[in-house]
Amino acid sequence: MEQARAINAAIPFVAGDVRPARPYRFKGTPAARLQAAECLATAALYEAGDDEAGQKAVIQVVLNRVRSPGFPKTVCGVVYQGADRKSGCQFSFACDGSRQRRPESRGWRAARSLARRALAGTVDREIGTATHYHTDWIVPYWSSSLDKIAKVDSHIFYRRRRDD
Repeated sequence: MEQARAINAAIPFVAGDVRPARPYRFKGTPAARLQAAECLATAALYEAGDDEAGQKAVIQVVLNRVRSPGFPKTVCGVVYQGADRKSGCQFSFACDGSRQRRPESRGWRAARSLARRALAGTVDREIGTATHYHTDWIVPYWSSSLDKIAKVDSHIFYRRRRDD
């Protein structure tokens, strides 16, 4: 764990300001909006717990991916991409058994509120156009191919090199 943190700390952040993502405005039926909000809230809660800053960042990554080439074009599609496999999930909770445990209700309320606001255009400016992240205690194989742009608590955020 400490070795991974040292490696991650040695990788510099990209110079310059982080450009915020464009506001995401959900277009769809009320039922589709409710489903998208639930998928966003689930990802936020299982990936960041009840940490509001972490939840906002996870939600922004999901929305950035919806607009990014190579990812599904729906919120739930992004959140559960790869969930039908034992490995290869985009978000670990979707295939590691985490959904079997019941999360705390306080975290659900916050995540659902943040998800609804994000679908209405609220942007997490801190992570910009990030499409990838990981905790600082691992070093994923893909991290060296992306621009390191932000850190929120123990999570490091990246964007594709051509994005900004």
